Parts: sequence; C-alpha cells; structure tokens
Amino acid sequence: MHIPTPRPVTRREALCRMGAGFGMLSFASLIADTFAQAAESSAPSPWMIRDPKFKPKAKHVIFLFMNGGLSQVDSFDPKPMLEKYHGQPMPGETPQHERKTGGLMKSPFSFKKYGKSGTEVSELFPNIGECIDDICVVRSVYTEIPNHEPAIIMMNTGANVAGRPSMGSWITYGLGTQNKNLPSFVVLCPEVPTTVGPPLWNSAFLPPMYQGTYVTDDVHTKEFDPQKLIPNIHNEMFDLNQQKKELDLITQLDQLNMSATKAHDPQLEATISALETAYRMQTEAPDVFDVRKETDAVLKLYGEGSTARGCLTAARLVERGVRMVQVYYAKGDPWDHHFDIQLHRKTAHDSDQPFAALIKDLKSRGLFDETLIVCGSEFGRTPVVEMGSGFMGGQTHNGRDHNPHGFTIWLAGGGIKGGMTYGATDDFGWKAVEKPVHVHDIHATILYLLGIDHTKLTYRYSGRDFRLTDVSGEVTGGVCMQVGSFWLRRSPRLPRSARSFKPTAASSGMRCAARSIRWMAMTFPVFAPASSGDRSMTWSSAIRCSY
Repeated sequence: MHIPTPRPVTRREALCRMGAGFGMLSFASLIADTFAQAAESSAPSPWMIRDPKFKPKAKHVIFLFMNGGLSQVDSFDPKPMLEKYHGQPMPGETPQHERKTGGLMKSPFSFKKYGKSGTEVSELFPNIGECIDDICVVRSVYTEIPNHEPAIIMMNTGANVAGRPSMGSWITYGLGTQNKNLPSFVVLCPEVPTTVGPPLWNSAFLPPMYQGTYVTDDVHTKEFDPQKLIPNIHNEMFDLNQQKKELDLITQLDQLNMSATKAHDPQLEATISALETAYRMQTEAPDVFDVRKETDAVLKLYGEGSTARGCLTAARLVERGVRMVQVYYAKGDPWDHHFDIQLHRKTAHDSDQPFAALIKDLKSRGLFDETLIVCGSEFGRTPVVEMGSGFMGGQTHNGRDHNPHGFTIWLAGGGIKGGMTYGATDDFGWKAVEKPVHVHDIHATILYLLGIDHTKLTYRYSGRDFRLTDVSGEVTGGVCMQVGSFWLRRSPRLPRSARSFKPTAASSGMRCAARSIRWMAMTFPVFAPASSGDRSMTWSSAIRCSY
C-alpha cells in the first residue's frame, strides 16, 4: 500500500494560514463586541424606574434613627410589673448583661392612653401620642447583638459587620429613582461620623452609584446657606455652561477609554454618573434644602433644632422624588443613657415634635399614604438598673444597659395599619415573647411594602447571591395592609400558637428539607435553579411595583 508523503509547507503558506486564523479570531471578537455593545445600548439605565408587577403601598422610605438605644419600657412599652417589683431581682431567669446590673427599676415617666386605639405612650412623647392612630407600634423586635457598632450595622445593612450594602442602597438598586436631578438615597446627620459612619449608607459591592449621599443638617434656620450643605457641589472657576462642556469632554474621554480597553469598569461608570448628578444638583439641590422657603406655620410645626430641620428636609426630598431619606438624631450614641435614664427627656424633647410634625406635614402634602416612616434604635434597654462602673465608685445609678432581646420600633404611612400594637415582650420588658420580629423581618417588610420580594432582590458577588435579609427574614404581615398578588403567593409568618394544625414528623421533615435547600441555594450557587440572563442583575424578577 502506497502512503503519499505530504508536501512540505512553505514559509509563505504557513504565514498565510496563520494570518487567516488570526483574521477569523479577530472577526469573532468583532462580532462579539458588536453584540455586546448592542446589549449595553438596550440595557436599562440603572436609574430608571423598574417594571411593575403589582402596585406597592409605598414609594418612599424615611428612616428616623435614634442611635444609641431608646428604652422601650420608658417610651412605648409600659410595664406595670416594674413598679410592683421595683428594686427586687427579676423573678425567674437571671439576665446576662454587658455591664453589672442590679434590681428591677420602674420607669420614672408616666404613661397615658392616646387616640381611638387607646395605645399607651410615655409622657416623653406627647406629640407622637397625638398621632398614635396613624402609627403601628411593634413591641417585639429583637436581635442577637448587644454592642452598638455591630447592632447599628445590622439595623442598616442586614449584617453585623461592615462591608455589606446599606438598606437604602438595596432599595435604590431595586427601584431606581424618580428624580435624576437629586440623589436617590440621602442621609441627614448633623456631623459625621455617627458611631460607625459611612459604612451605614455605603453601597459596598453594589454599583457605587447606589450609595447614600451625606448632607449635614446642623444649620440654623435663619442663618444657613443652602449652597454649603453639600461639600464641593459648586465650581467656583466655571459657570454652568462651561461645566457642561467640561463634563461632556470628560465623559467622552472616559467612554473612549472603556471602548479601547473593552473592559467594564464600575468605578469609572460611577464617576461619570456622579459627575452628571453633581452637575444637575447645582440647580435643584440648593432649592430643596432651603427650608426657609416654607411658611412660618410649617416651620413652627417642626420647631427648632437639627432633628427638626432633618425631618422637614426629608419631607421636601420625598416631595421631589427621592427614594429614601435617613435622618440620624445626632453623631455618636446620644440615646445611650447608661447612668441616668432621665437624660431621655432631652433627646425625646428634641425628637417628639419633629417626628409628629413629619406625619402631619406628609399628610398635608398628600404624601403620607405613599411614604413609609420607620423609627427606632439598634436595640432597647434593660428593665433592671445598671450599676456604676469602678471609676464611678460602684454606686447605683438610674440608667439602663443595652437590651437586644426585646425592643420597640414604630412604623407609619404607606401600607401600615395604624392605631395598633404588634407583638409583646414579657412582663418586665426583657424578651420578645409574643410574635417576635427579627431585624431581618423588619427589612423584609419594608421591601414588601415597596413592592419587592426580598428573597429575589439579589446581587451576585464573590461566588454567591447576596441580599438584604441574608438567608432569613419573613414579612410581618400583621402590620401591613393587604397589597397585591404577592400576598397570595407568600404568606406572612404566623406565631406557632396561631397555627391551626399540629406539626407531624412528615411535615416537620418537609419544612427542614425546604429550609436546607433554600440555604444551599443562597450559599452555594450550584444548587440554585438555572436561569437566563445576567445573574448579577436579578431585580427584573424581584420588583413588584407600579408607578
């Protein structure tokens, strides 16, 4: 059998074949780039309002944060047993605290029933008491964290360590913005830092365009200059027309750089977006922050002080379409009264009138029913007295230690059933015992009222899908008005005592298996069901909103 010998390949033929191969690779790359550019051009803007699935009850969120730890038994959760057993050890369980504590301590503040609901409110908050029929007081909130920094991070980000996106970032990532001339997430605080600082409103691994914009509200109503509220918002060297030309040139250069490198650079895109937002804010931001334009009646309604101005500014921002506003009482831990609970009088006096005024003002602006107001602290305080530390001589004081096991948060506005209390702590205000609500449940409920399924609002990072509620969280249906088909698909969690069936071995096994599968799907993406599209942008299936 004759086997033909292949003809030797000449150098010219080898170069031609190699050139053809490289040409095909280049053509394939060109086609891929063309399709990628087409996909990018058809991709939705990160600021756009997402497609509706069902109509939500709220479009905006105002989070009033009393950092430091409001005492629930001295504000919205009266406990007559504290007076009966004042000075005595707590019966039954001996609670463990961060510091040395003594016997039970009655509240030095009296309580009064308000409104048609007859909800009892402390003398510290008479103005809020007048609005109690619009408020749902959740008395059974709990967490596992007794220290300020991780507890504040948990309340704001859903995690107990820094490095996760804030709740406001998740909300704006999921819903977009209604006003491109203003930030979609604004943070108001007299001075930075708070106990933790910027990580409380950071976007972490979400695109940087979703992080909160910090604005100081530590200004006097008659003296402040709205042009100075946001640092570096104005360019002293160029007017608006010159800045527009400069911005267009910088944007073109940045886009050319991304096209040349063929690389997706989130930081560069965020810089372009920030420059554009800063340019647009020069015309609208000074106006919306200038509370002097309000009538004397409105200014009198809110009163004086940074908290009052923060609440009034929050109402004005919501009126302009800002998605979320967070108002901090002050820097540090101003509600952290370890040695004298009477100091609550000062902080409550500064907060009571503005918080109540916010409810009344939003009603007058026609925004109350579409704005969710959340008010609370990172944890509560103990029903027992805190003993003085060594440098204080070991003497007994009239303060309270940290208590994460049962505390109060109140909600009002969009989608909330007003004039009711939900859940309860024990007879002494130590632990949540009836309808306990975890911080993750609060976050799930906030997202639910905004039209978002908290289990589907995810972002893929470092090999797994993250979400605000981590791998837990249930909608607290008892505080919500019924909204949309989502209610029918996903029932709120009920307390075990309210279930109409007795768990069997089979049903318990099925529930455990379902929880295990859900945990594996969140922790190890290989267990998650396959889906088409970019897994890093999954809000298209999560949003249930209508605007």
